[in-house]
Amino acid sequence: MTAKEFSVFAKDLGLSWKSHHIGGAARPPQANAPSSAPRPAMKNLRDHYQEVVDNMAEAGVPYLVCSSTPIKTLDEVKRSIEVFQKAGEACQKAGIVFGFHNHSAEFELVEGVKPFDLMAKELSPDILKFELDVAWAMKAGVDPVALFKAHPKRFPLLHVKDLEKGTFKPVEIGAGYLDYSQVFAHAKTAGVKHLFVEQDGAPEPVKNLQNNITHLRKWLS
Repeated sequence: MTAKEFSVFAKDLGLSWKSHHIGGAARPPQANAPSSAPRPAMKNLRDHYQEVVDNMAEAGVPYLVCSSTPIKTLDEVKRSIEVFQKAGEACQKAGIVFGFHNHSAEFELVEGVKPFDLMAKELSPDILKFELDVAWAMKAGVDPVALFKAHPKRFPLLHVKDLEKGTFKPVEIGAGYLDYSQVFAHAKTAGVKHLFVEQDGAPEPVKNLQNNITHLRKWLS
């Protein structure tokens, strides 16, 4: 489907397509991918940012988010920032909010610098917002509330999930060790507009979804 076709398809199901993920750079081929079933190359911001922005604008998607980007070296971090600047400017012209989704690595030192800090410093809030994956941030030892206060109104999107203590395996909300009470209490400071429940590898998707919603409502209350 085209982006516009998928948007209509989602709407017909009663869904609203709020945000779209895209990689910062091309992914290397998967070593274990079956040769008999090649997958089409995925678009990425580095090589296709304008095309992707145009597609999202046509589909009426309000947020475009980079799901991951190379950050193993300081040069990679700086190149990613250059890509974000271009993509953010294109999004701004199209009336779309551009953001970045973190894992834990963005809060770890890369040649003496934390990639997240450099992104937040080098790119203006008008160009780059953040879709904070709260679980991975907390796993990295980050206090989300301190992050909100340091960068107010810069977190319109949150990924919400829980982690099993010790293994850090994603589990249903409320079944792990993470406490979201203060995160939600400071949602206004963060500028939160939407929450996304994300449970990687959910073993019983429908049941897991129901339990996640139940516990999420308790936290929000």
